[in-house]
Amino acid sequence: MATATTSAAPTLIGSVRRALRLLESAGAHPNGAPAKQLAREAGLPLPTAYHLLRTLTHEGYLRREKGVFFLGDAVERLVSGAGPRLGRARRTMAESMEHCRDVIGAPVYFAIYREGEIEVVAIADSPAAPAVAEWADFRETAHAHAIGQCLLSQLDEDARRDHLDRHPVAPLTPFSVADRRTLLSRLGAMGRTGPVFERQEYALGQVCAAVPIRAGATIAALATSVPLHQEEKLLPAVERLCKEIGNMIGSLEFSISI
Repeated sequence: MATATTSAAPTLIGSVRRALRLLESAGAHPNGAPAKQLAREAGLPLPTAYHLLRTLTHEGYLRREKGVFFLGDAVERLVSGAGPRLGRARRTMAESMEHCRDVIGAPVYFAIYREGEIEVVAIADSPAAPAVAEWADFRETAHAHAIGQCLLSQLDEDARRDHLDRHPVAPLTPFSVADRRTLLSRLGAMGRTGPVFERQEYALGQVCAAVPIRAGATIAALATSVPLHQEEKLLPAVERLCKEIGNMIGSLEFSISI
């Protein structure tokens, strides 16, 4: 006697499917899309879409700016395989830097020296306090900006010379350090704990400063910048930055480890 075989239909959760449709729609709009457009594309009633969008935003899978929705950091973590702890730590670092930016009224940069290269890990800026545009690769022009000079000043002489062998000194502006010998002399005269200032050496119309940070054996720096016509704001910003470092050090140290 033949036995009939049946395969049960899978149990599908409707709200999950609807949320995924919204994420797919949001992913198709790199410049963001409003709720009404996402609801229409996902084939959902607007009230349902609003509830799901609110939940997805709360969980970090979407972010909302000026009335439109973008894919959030949680989607990136899914793709990269990063876990919740890493995501929380990155948010903490970003929040710390944004708080510092708001306190000092200027952009904040966090950079480390890793495996022989300058690495700008994070930048917190805003339309009111824009960062310096990276018009020449930061990694190759350490000699010309405050971040790079600060990190190089913390290296021993052999490591410093090795870096300059790989990334030779070449002036970027009329105010840049002229040659390797001059740069090495300047770096040798710098202390390893005080801020490093740079005036129009990397970008015309910009003045910058960087503060060294040591986290174990890792060399790092926090930096800030202001337009040349606001140069009088740089020193107070650096002084406040130094005061804020103690509050930020935990999140910065974790970011170094990743």
